[in-house]
Amino acid sequence: MQFDLIIVGGGLAGLSLACALRDSRLKIALIESTSPPARTEGWDARVYAVTPANAAFLDRIGAWKHLDSKRICPIHAMHVCGDRAARLVFSAYESGIDELGWILESSLMACELWENVKRQKNVSLFFGATLNSLAIEYNAAALTLASGHVLSAQLVIGADGRNSWVRNVARLPAHETPYDEMGVVANFSCEKPHRNIARQWFREDGVLAWLPLAGDRISIVWSTPDTHANELIELAPETFADRVAAAGQHELGALALITPPAAFPLRLLRVTKTVAPRVALIGDAAHGIHPLSGHGINLGFQDASALANLLSAAPEWQDIGAERFLQRYQRARREETLLMQTATHALHRLFHETLPGAAPLRNLGLALTDKLPLAKNLLVRYAIGAL
Repeated sequence: MQFDLIIVGGGLAGLSLACALRDSRLKIALIESTSPPARTEGWDARVYAVTPANAAFLDRIGAWKHLDSKRICPIHAMHVCGDRAARLVFSAYESGIDELGWILESSLMACELWENVKRQKNVSLFFGATLNSLAIEYNAAALTLASGHVLSAQLVIGADGRNSWVRNVARLPAHETPYDEMGVVANFSCEKPHRNIARQWFREDGVLAWLPLAGDRISIVWSTPDTHANELIELAPETFADRVAAAGQHELGALALITPPAAFPLRLLRVTKTVAPRVALIGDAAHGIHPLSGHGINLGFQDASALANLLSAAPEWQDIGAERFLQRYQRARREETLLMQTATHALHRLFHETLPGAAPLRNLGLALTDKLPLAKNLLVRYAIGAL
């Protein structure tokens, strides 16, 4: 079967790329080894903070306006607390914008993107497919499925996650740095209204984030050492809720667990080359960062946006799988990815530093930044994609 483009991976990055190419001349195959996305019962414990720049991207590809607004929570402010009572406050109002971002469930976005892709005439879907081999030839790439089907295209996109099969087969070097931490996630109802404020604490036992959900609910991400993470998820629901409330200084009163806690390992993933002849990587296949910034999916959406722009603008005679052509995408995404990886890794190291004087210094930095409106405004505008 002949295509122009094969996207391996039906997660948020892969689906958004397919949607972004809906008006292109490209004939696309989308391959996913699991079942199509489905809504979870109740609330999805996996949520994302989507920046205004990426909300605009989702709007351009036809997804944002169809999302259930009752399950989307705007962020009007963010409070960041150090481990010595220092505090840094970001405000949408003070920065002259409506929202810092929005919190919404992963499955909510995935299902809407999936519905859009299903309606696209230029996309053929292969769900539940197992990959067998990938052969890179001079003028095409041939992807063989376990079913025996052979798909040929000028370009194969690896959107298949952190443990990318495409990246490994293409021999694109990836360097992992384990944090020896896990991200513990769960959702709670709260006694007091969150007032659309995202809260984050840098603690001795890790970084705790409270993200506002629609209604009087929050979702948490507690990035903490493995032993502490395992201890947390084994607690009784009421004990776990009390522990989370106490760690957040009871700012929202009593908490009640509404989704069981889950944990996932945290790793820094640096991929020195995200393109090769006939291959390009996007999303978690191309990079991995610490979740303390909440920018993982935003990087993935911007990968999809940049690559879609490049492919859509290519003339018909252009070989879209040529490495020299694909290097334009790599250059376009290198700076932001490197900056986010460096910044989040440095913050993680800074708040885990135990040398004498480190704690007062890092908390002084937070306090001083909070007193500099211009610096805060620049940080906000960069974070939301307005710079």
